[in-house]
Amino acid sequence: MPNVFAFAESRGGELRRVALEAVAAARTLADGLGGGGEVHAMVVGAPGIGQAASEQLGRHGADVVFVVEHEKLAQYNPEAVAATVADRVRAGGYRAAVFSASALGQDLAPRVAAKLGVGMASDVTAVALDGDAIVVRHPVNTGKVTATVRVTGAPAIVSVRQGAIAAAETPKAGRVETVAPAADPGASRVVVTALREGSKGKLDLGEAPVIVSGGRGLKAAENFKLVEELADAFGNAAVGATRAVTDDGWRPHSDQIGQTGRLVSPDLYVAVGISGAIQHLAGMRTSKTIVAINKDKDAPIFKVADYGIVGDVFDVVPALTAAVREARKRG
Repeated sequence: MPNVFAFAESRGGELRRVALEAVAAARTLADGLGGGGEVHAMVVGAPGIGQAASEQLGRHGADVVFVVEHEKLAQYNPEAVAATVADRVRAGGYRAAVFSASALGQDLAPRVAAKLGVGMASDVTAVALDGDAIVVRHPVNTGKVTATVRVTGAPAIVSVRQGAIAAAETPKAGRVETVAPAADPGASRVVVTALREGSKGKLDLGEAPVIVSGGRGLKAAENFKLVEELADAFGNAAVGATRAVTDDGWRPHSDQIGQTGRLVSPDLYVAVGISGAIQHLAGMRTSKTIVAINKDKDAPIFKVADYGIVGDVFDVVPALTAAVREARKRG
């Protein structure tokens, strides 16, 4: 029976949205393989993580949830987690193993692939089946081209770009099995002592359904309040920025979107005063819907935008913010 493995990422004792996206991608593959294929998800963390995560994972398509709990796994432990995941994937004989292409996933997935001696397809935006082969789509050349890659070996190791595959409720049994770490977390050579997070209550760029980003068209750091106010009007939006803006110190580098920053695929991406340098486009062109606001009608950003507004951001953005707030009031 062809089953598929999914690594369910957590942080601070709670599942991240990317965990559910990984399960959704695995569900797509398992259902396509036929023969009653199952999705086996694994969550790793401090004692108590299983109780918090298993119900959610089952509701989103996991037939089995493997729970690995240890007091030394409250923070990500590269060596212990990679050894545990590799052992589980090897023992399970899975057709594929799905990870998120988050910062953690980009560290973990290659470690697992190396331990298993198999190749991997990273940062993919779609998964499908073609006969016995797993077919994925992967942006290349700074996003100007999308490559279609056939992965014929087993297990196929795949990491999925955050936001590219939507989490969906497809309730399954979600039966829980407890698994011991394959390596002693307390004996690892690398120890994560602390996790420094951004402002509390701030939406993570990789998980926000809406992102409002600003560029040099805002002219000064203090004008970024226009972007913040528009994001606040949506109520479920994160604030992003171009590299030029972060290099100038207008925003922290953690807000940078682009080839050397975060790669995002929100439902809605609003680009405010962003010309559309190829490095920035590489980080956001897979967004579901792109709205661009720029006074230069020839700005490259309009070539990838679904909707474009040619106008001064200092006139357009306040009007758009007021319209969004009014629309939310009307429900």
